[in-house]
Amino acid sequence: MPQANFAYASPANDAAGMPLSLSIFADRDHVRAMMRDDAEAAGFRVADTGGIAVLLEGEARALGEVVLVDCPVADGAMLAALARLDLRASTCGAHLVVSTSMAALDDVFACMDQSGPQILVEPSRAERVLALGRVLARIPNLRVRELSEEDRLMLLRLTEQVGEIAQRLDHLEGGVGALSPSRSFGRPAGAFSFESSNLESPRPGFRGADGGGGDRASDRASDRLVRATRPPLPDPRLVRRIIRQRQLRARFFDGDLFADPAWDMLLDLTAARAEHTRVSVTSLCIASGVPPTTALRWIGQMTDAGLFQRVEDETDKRRAFIALTDKAADLMARYFVELRGQAAHLV
Repeated sequence: MPQANFAYASPANDAAGMPLSLSIFADRDHVRAMMRDDAEAAGFRVADTGGIAVLLEGEARALGEVVLVDCPVADGAMLAALARLDLRASTCGAHLVVSTSMAALDDVFACMDQSGPQILVEPSRAERVLALGRVLARIPNLRVRELSEEDRLMLLRLTEQVGEIAQRLDHLEGGVGALSPSRSFGRPAGAFSFESSNLESPRPGFRGADGGGGDRASDRASDRLVRATRPPLPDPRLVRRIIRQRQLRARFFDGDLFADPAWDMLLDLTAARAEHTRVSVTSLCIASGVPPTTALRWIGQMTDAGLFQRVEDETDKRRAFIALTDKAADLMARYFVELRGQAAHLV
């Protein structure tokens, strides 16, 4: 089986020059073998391999610093193994990369809420390789070789694309909270972040102007004023019409030409909030208009930016949804108010 050509880090050594350890858990033999070949080509030391069932063994096996898991089917035993692995990884700091199918995505997403894993949906071999690259980028003091000129140009183009998207989101702040490229790109959790602003939700301890004195009372009065002037969300029928107009372009042009997953997901969640409906991670991936694995990365980044939040199902702990934060809902409401009558023609 040919090995992948890694351009991001070879070998994958820690600060002491020792290869990073890696565990592989997959029931499909050919997938497990492919993962091993690619990991070893990247310079990892494969410490353990096996089927998913070994994760449920009475005596827990040691985990590598990086753990690759293939979970195409979400049956009870598989989900129990993933939930246990998720908890162990969050405790020991292991980096998880979990591949699954679109049919199993909601179940896998719901049971892995502790370790912040990378979730790949029906990934190609190249996507698995890129996921390893993202793991390496998160590990401090990692020894990596110098980038070639071609690699530098590719990284520059990707940085520019993320910067353009971040600027679009920055406009939603209405000039109140500025995006700082130097800070946002330095954060390992996401590609962009927002400064705090007075558009954040009121403090849980808010009691009114007579609840305290001095600056605290002034802050509460300011919070009350901001809350009172917040506009309502737009009519969901209008937002759905805008979404349909945007989707119509794919009938005539390559969808990649207009790919804007952050905005498409913001629109979908805005309509859902106005309709008082819940959105599953699978549904949001479809709404994004990009491949599910790409959509999941965007969901993670939007969550890190304080725009999306994970919402557990109170009646079924095996389910979880994605929703706008109060801050994001306020920004979208203000955006549509600013548009006024032009919103009906927005694409």
